[in-house]
Amino acid sequence: MSRSISSVSSPWSAGFLAKVLTILSMAIAIVAVDSVNAEAEAANPKYAGIVVDARTGNVLYSENADRLQYPASLTKMMTLYMTFEALEQGRIRLDTPVPFSAHAAAQAPTKLGVRAGGTITVEQGILGLVTLSANDAATALGELLGGSEDRFAQMMTAKAHALGMTRTTYRNANGLPNTAQMTTARDQARLGIALRQHFPQYYGYFSARAFKFGNRVIRSHNRLVGSVRGVDGIKTGYTRAAGFNLVSSLQIDGKSIVGVVLGGASTPARDAQMRRLLDAYLPKASTSGGTLVAQSKPMPDMIETPAPVSPAKVAQVAEKKTITSDQQPVAAAAATDVGLPHKGPLPDRRYQAANTEVAYAETAAPKTDNPLLTQPMPSPSKVKTVAIKQQEQASVQKSASAYVPPEQGDTSVDDLTTASTKPAPAKEVAAREVPQPSGWVVQIGVSSSRESAMDLLQSAKAKGGKALSAAKPFAVAFANGGDQVFRARFGGFEDQRDAVNACKALKKAGVKCWAAAQ
Repeated sequence: MSRSISSVSSPWSAGFLAKVLTILSMAIAIVAVDSVNAEAEAANPKYAGIVVDARTGNVLYSENADRLQYPASLTKMMTLYMTFEALEQGRIRLDTPVPFSAHAAAQAPTKLGVRAGGTITVEQGILGLVTLSANDAATALGELLGGSEDRFAQMMTAKAHALGMTRTTYRNANGLPNTAQMTTARDQARLGIALRQHFPQYYGYFSARAFKFGNRVIRSHNRLVGSVRGVDGIKTGYTRAAGFNLVSSLQIDGKSIVGVVLGGASTPARDAQMRRLLDAYLPKASTSGGTLVAQSKPMPDMIETPAPVSPAKVAQVAEKKTITSDQQPVAAAAATDVGLPHKGPLPDRRYQAANTEVAYAETAAPKTDNPLLTQPMPSPSKVKTVAIKQQEQASVQKSASAYVPPEQGDTSVDDLTTASTKPAPAKEVAAREVPQPSGWVVQIGVSSSRESAMDLLQSAKAKGGKALSAAKPFAVAFANGGDQVFRARFGGFEDQRDAVNACKALKKAGVKCWAAAQ
C-alpha cells in the first residue's frame, strides 16, 4: 500500500528551509563582497602583492613586488626580529624592564599610553606590537636595544640588508611616516619567512588574539588570525601614504606559504585580497622539496601580563636577575643551521654580511651630543656582534635589564635611552688583554681559568676534525664582578662560511658552540 508524499512527516519545515536559505544568501553575499573587494584591490594603483612557497622559496604570485612602497607598521616586524634575536642571545629576557623615554611616550597613537619614566616588560612590548601595533612600545624597545631610535634604525637597516632585503631602509622603529623609510613586497615576504624560520620559539606571539595590559584587554588588529584556517600571523600596517598593508603566514596540510599585500584601499579590501591569494595559491604550494618552516606553538586566545610599572615605582622595582658569564649566548642559531631556501626572495643564509655595507652607506649617523652614539659605525663584518659586546659590558657590571633608573625623577631622553651603553667602571673591565685572531671566531664555552679553557679547546679540536685543522685556539679573559673568567674560542676563520662549517662539525660531535665576527 502506498502513501502520498504529503502524508509523510518531514524535518524540512517551511520555517527551517527559510532559515537555511537566509544563511546561504548571507554566505553568498559575503563571498560576493570579498570577490568585489579583491578585484578592486588588484586594480588599485598603490597595490603590490606576492605569495611565496615557504618550503621551496618559489614565487607563486607577484605583482609590483619590487616597487618601493612605505611599510607603515610592517616596520614593527623588523623591530620584533631584533627583539627576538636579543632574547635568543641572552641579552634581554621576557621580563626585562623596557623604560619609556619622553620621546617614546610622545609617539602618536596607536599606543599603550605608558608615561615617560614608566616601564613595561619585553613580553608586554612584544604583545603590544603584535596586537595593538603600539608605536610607543616599538620606540621604547628600539631605544632599549639600540641606545637611541636613530641608532636602532641603522641596526634595523643593516639587518635587513644582511637578510637580503636590499631595497629596504628603516628610519624608525614603529613605521610612523618618514619619506625615506621604504620597502618592497618581496622584502617583506623574506622577512616574514625569516621571523618564523629563525625564531620558532617566539613566533607564536604573532598568533596572539588578545592580551591583558593592566586593566585593559587589547585585541589584535589582524582579522585573519582565527578566521582563516591555517593563518598564524603575521602583521598589519596602515598610514595614509602607505595604504593598508598585511603580511600573512598560512601553514596547513604540510604546505606553508607567506603572502604580502601592500597599498590596500581599505581594511576589508586588503583582507579580502589576502584571503583570495591564500586560497588561490595554497593548492600550488609544495609539500616536498625543502625544509618546512618550523612549527611554533600558538598563543592562548588571552594572555595575561603584569600591570605596567608607573614612573613613581620604577626605582622600587625588585633587583633583576643577572645573566652570568657562564651563560653562553644562545647565538649558535645566529650563524648556523638557519639558512632559508635559496630560491625566490629568500636569503640563502641567515646573514649575508657583505650586504650590510650598503645599509651604513645609506644611513646617516644620529645627530646627538652623546659621545656614545657618535662613534664611527662598526665595519660590516662586525654588525652582528657590536650590540652583543655592548650588552656584555653592561651585564658584568649589574644586570641584563639594560636600564638604570634616573636620579630624582629625571626623565631626559639621554638618561633613559643610553643607560644600557654606559661603560662599566674601570675596575670591572677585563684586567688583561691577549692577542686575538682577526676575522670570524667560534666560541665553545667559558671557564674559570685559562688552562681549563685551553683544555676544552684541545678536546674540541680533536672532535672537530678537518673543519678545525687550521683553527687557532685561544682564551679571552674578561671580568665577572670581582672574578676573572675565560672564553674558550677558535679563531683564524677567514669568512662566515668557514666558521659556520666548523661549528656544525662541533655540534655533530656533541660540542655546543656559536660563531660570530671578531
